[in-house]
Amino acid sequence: MKDDETPTTELPDEFSEIIAGDGTGSDDTASADPIATDVAADADVDMSRVSGWRRILRGNRTLWIVALCAVASLVAGLLVGRFLIAPAEASEAPEPGLVTVPVEFGSLSNDVTLRADVGYADAVEVTIDTTGGGSVVTGSVPEVGATLNPLSIALEVVGRPVIVLPGELPAYRTLRFGVSGPDVLQLKQALVAVGIDAGDVNSNLFDQATANAVGQLYAQAGYPAPAAEEGAEESVRGAEQGVRDAQSGVAQAEQALTAAGAGPTTLESWQADVKVAQAEQALAEAKACANPPEGSSCPSVQQAEWDVQTAKLERDQLWSAKNTGPEKAALDAARSQVDAANKALESARQAVLPFLPAGEVLFITELPRRVDAVNVKRGSTIQGAVMTVSGAAVRLTGAAAEADARLLKVGAEATFELPDGTQQRAVITELKPGKDSKARWDVLFEPDPLTPEQITQLQGSNVRVQIAVGATEGDVLSVPLAALTAGPGGESRVEIVESDPREGKDAETRTVVVKTGLAAKGAVEVTAVDGDLEEGDLVVVGR
Repeated sequence: MKDDETPTTELPDEFSEIIAGDGTGSDDTASADPIATDVAADADVDMSRVSGWRRILRGNRTLWIVALCAVASLVAGLLVGRFLIAPAEASEAPEPGLVTVPVEFGSLSNDVTLRADVGYADAVEVTIDTTGGGSVVTGSVPEVGATLNPLSIALEVVGRPVIVLPGELPAYRTLRFGVSGPDVLQLKQALVAVGIDAGDVNSNLFDQATANAVGQLYAQAGYPAPAAEEGAEESVRGAEQGVRDAQSGVAQAEQALTAAGAGPTTLESWQADVKVAQAEQALAEAKACANPPEGSSCPSVQQAEWDVQTAKLERDQLWSAKNTGPEKAALDAARSQVDAANKALESARQAVLPFLPAGEVLFITELPRRVDAVNVKRGSTIQGAVMTVSGAAVRLTGAAAEADARLLKVGAEATFELPDGTQQRAVITELKPGKDSKARWDVLFEPDPLTPEQITQLQGSNVRVQIAVGATEGDVLSVPLAALTAGPGGESRVEIVESDPREGKDAETRTVVVKTGLAAKGAVEVTAVDGDLEEGDLVVVGR
């Protein structure tokens, strides 16, 4: 704005109309009477003012509403302030009374409370070795909830059974005649456990008795034993024929040796025997000669003895005159062939003995087991775990802080609530530090027997478990811990109110010396030592 310009103010239309109506210009319809003209002019001015205020109200309705609300709030505040009494103006407040709690009579226990999951014990995933054959499931797929016992058929794969046996080591190789190791020892012990004689259960060698036991195992399972390799039966028959041929060769060699070493003929043998007899007779006569005829002498005994020895040597030479060395060597060779044939036959027979493939046995600990989940169906191909099994018994698995866990012990009793609201007893079976956090301990419970309906309702749920770590023997008197005070000698005391606690410091009280016991849930067991204490007495816990 310039200095020589006069400031102007824009007025609302309503005021402009009013000013315009008061101008000096004449109206064609105006009355010639000055008084009438003034009255008419005043009336026009009033009507213009009313019309202008109406326009203002209609154009700023929101603003006026807010203003009215503010005025109403102001009036309400003034009224509230008018009727409220300030503390300084009010009458003096009464003195507060004593805070008391009645003495209670009942059982008192200190409990550890935790949450636990309900499920079957020792859940494990079951895998089957299918490297030695096909992996298509052809039958015997168990249902969820089925029980696996020793000798149960867990599954049928490519027409072959998977037999359940008790054991910890998984099946990782085929067990056949001649192999040894801890898995063989486990197999023997498992077979004996199901009533099958497996020979020496302290030996880890798969022998003939073990093979026979495996054959019995398949017979009880209702399946034939695994077939031997192609051509094994023909090898056995060929080995048996080889043994027979070798034995025939031995017989022939023995006959040849007998013929070669048969000795002299019958005549030669008789003549030699006669010569020996004659020499022996001459020796006897020489020894018997005592009075020889005149002109002669007795034969020489020494010469007669030499003659006997000579006759015997000649007879013996008749039997050893022939050389039987080649025949003896042929006999030894024939006998060696028999030994080799027998060994070949044994090997061939071992090849057809019953054996146990790794994919046809499932070792599981703590049988029987319950099937919790099945991941395969008939016609499907095995990939990964085929099922999940757990112990047949229901177990509660919970976790507790280390401080609470150290208050617990194996065998301690606990309670949890069934779906119908009744309390069920359980017993702690195991306490162990948690794997993920040492500050948390795993607590395992075994509940008392449950009905199948209760098991179905509880399976997979989470329940609240209470374990009493300390309890009074029967009902006792108890007061809040805040009610205890210490006397001059350190004794525990409680203050009993005899009159109305609302009297405050003027209330009549007495002191009772007590002996404390179990403390639990903010209360403590008390027994009066000096003074009387009964159920319902009011003890002071605050002033």
